[in-house]
Amino acid sequence: MNNFLDPAILFFIFGAFAGAIKSNLEIPQPIARFLSLYLLMALGLKGGFALHKSGFTVEIGLALGLAIFLAVIIPLLGYSLLRTKLNNYDAAAIAATYGSVSAVTFITATQSLDQAGIPFGGHMAAAMALMESPAIILAILLANKARASSTNNAQPVGIAKILHESFTDGAQLLLLGSMAVGLVSGDAGQKIMAPFSIDLFKGMLSFFLLDMGLMAAKNFNGLKGKPSITLFYAILAPLVHASLALGLCQLLSLPLGETILLMVLAASASYIAVPAVLRHALPEVNPALYMGMSLGITFPFNIILGIPLYTYLAQSIS
Repeated sequence: MNNFLDPAILFFIFGAFAGAIKSNLEIPQPIARFLSLYLLMALGLKGGFALHKSGFTVEIGLALGLAIFLAVIIPLLGYSLLRTKLNNYDAAAIAATYGSVSAVTFITATQSLDQAGIPFGGHMAAAMALMESPAIILAILLANKARASSTNNAQPVGIAKILHESFTDGAQLLLLGSMAVGLVSGDAGQKIMAPFSIDLFKGMLSFFLLDMGLMAAKNFNGLKGKPSITLFYAILAPLVHASLALGLCQLLSLPLGETILLMVLAASASYIAVPAVLRHALPEVNPALYMGMSLGITFPFNIILGIPLYTYLAQSIS
């Protein structure tokens, strides 16, 4: 119940309501972009400061390794299922979307854990960054394979350019760069940056989630007339992926905070990084399909219901 009373979540719900009634309320794109960059910078700094205190341990290595494994196995499993009902291009696009991650869902989850007093390692921000690109690369490889076997002589997309875009994306570089700054500056840097990266964080997140609520309501309409499997997948896939992450975390005896965040990352779906790449790499697919699924259904589900559910399940098993 506390999750529904969180101001940031309430602003998201309000934004979705405003979008559903077709209000002219909107956040100017430059401001929304600034809010996104602020949240990534603040998260990176927090992770860097935490890593400065903890150092690199075997436990951290296990968590990062599991994050990469999930980022590879989830899109492969998704593609294998989706291609039985959809064409190869649609299946690859959706698999990439759900194999990658949502930074805002992750950031919201970290705030939820902070409020619940559940500790987690700063390295989880690095885990999020590591999970963003593998699914994109796999989707391009799968699409190129489909093009090679087709009869329309479609040209494969150059993987080198996609790799460059994936690993030099500005948002991802900002996150990792901020972690490096926090790691190097340590306790002194944390005290200096606290008014910026801690005191303002909740308000900025609430403002950004208001904008995300507006976007979610608009993108939901993109699913009209789409195959029914897309609707089921948008709800069931996050639950399956979170359960897979939970089982693997228990197998590796990872702490509660890391377990919950890996569940959230596995359950989330990208609506920024993946669509930006797929618009060029997979022009055969209508962006309304994967954007409608990830931003219209999965994102609201995870923000409102998923995070408290994953937290409850992890606490119940631990």
